[in-house]
Amino acid sequence: MPGTWLTGAPIGAPAGTDDGRLRQWRAVLLGITAGDGSAAGTDSLDELERLAATDGIVVTDRVVQGRERPDPATYLGSGKARELAELIGARHADLVIADGELTPAQVRGLEDAVGVRVVDRTGLILDIFGEHARSAEGRAQVELAQLAYELPRLRGHGREMSRIGGGRMAGGAGMGVRGRGEMRLEIQRRHVRRRMRTLREQVRRTARRREVTRRRRSRDRVPSVAITGYTNAGKSALLNRLTGADAEVADVLFATLDPLVRQVRTPDGLTYTLTDTVGFVRHLPHQLVDAFRSTLEEVTQADLVLHVVDASSPEASEHIATVRGVLRDIGARDVPELLALNKADLADAESLAVLRRQPGAVVVSARTGEGLDGLREALRARLETLPRPSGARSDTSGAKGSA
Repeated sequence: MPGTWLTGAPIGAPAGTDDGRLRQWRAVLLGITAGDGSAAGTDSLDELERLAATDGIVVTDRVVQGRERPDPATYLGSGKARELAELIGARHADLVIADGELTPAQVRGLEDAVGVRVVDRTGLILDIFGEHARSAEGRAQVELAQLAYELPRLRGHGREMSRIGGGRMAGGAGMGVRGRGEMRLEIQRRHVRRRMRTLREQVRRTARRREVTRRRRSRDRVPSVAITGYTNAGKSALLNRLTGADAEVADVLFATLDPLVRQVRTPDGLTYTLTDTVGFVRHLPHQLVDAFRSTLEEVTQADLVLHVVDASSPEASEHIATVRGVLRDIGARDVPELLALNKADLADAESLAVLRRQPGAVVVSARTGEGLDGLREALRARLETLPRPSGARSDTSGAKGSA
């Protein structure tokens, strides 16, 4: 089932079954493409459907509207909104999920037109993060991102109350004073801002502890490798293979969010750390990037980025470009990169040959173990090229695994 943040105040909630069980939420996906509304946005909608499935939502239909820019009132226009309302009624859908970030006015306008809850891509991703965060740090970061997203959207809540009071109706206070609805909104905003301040301080404290740990590793001359990549590329599975860790592995998007650090020692005595970080996705919400900045610093402060790619995906090249774009955004563009083409056992030979043209790419399969020795050797070779002052430690006791 979707997270409580997404479904906490729906306009139309899913009905129960005859035996009293709550059925799965049913959604219609909504996309806009420039021009004729052809299949230009199919890949993005395919990913949106996977995101919905990850959040426990059944997709019943897709609606694609061809137009140059979204309608400012209803996102897709009043005529298409009426068609969408009829489809929702026929399919008994509970949600509309738009493949884009809607303005508060567009959400209100579309909800009024179709009569069910409307969420956008950003809201869906935030809900998934809320469901999958496990640690106190992860939960605080996700809640901070959700509140940053929700704050400007508090407008319109409490529409059943007066927004403006005045004259005798306001006890003689005069025209233009706040009505009960406006006062309620202001109380909500203040509560959200206070909570955001508390969460920011909590995240800052965690970031300071993380920085102390990084400095300790730096003093011990232990190189660090940050595993990153598109979501569901197999990062956690590869971490488990390289270190013997027990990170959660699942065939869903954003299966793991909390960073996991493991220490590795090579047969010749070189010790380094491997850190599994959050996966990326196209149109990653800026609220998440801001909230997870302290976690993403594991990438910016790393000596090497192990960029894991799902080589079996037909969109592998686009995924590589997306991840590199996010790395640039967070200030990690200058961190050296080693590209691991994972899931080679599932990739077709022609696509794999194209991907192997990437400089320094290593072919591997976390599932079968294919190419693991080559990846270990590539990691060792790249780390040995790093500047290492005299007296640097190459062996650290208590390693969690060996490569």
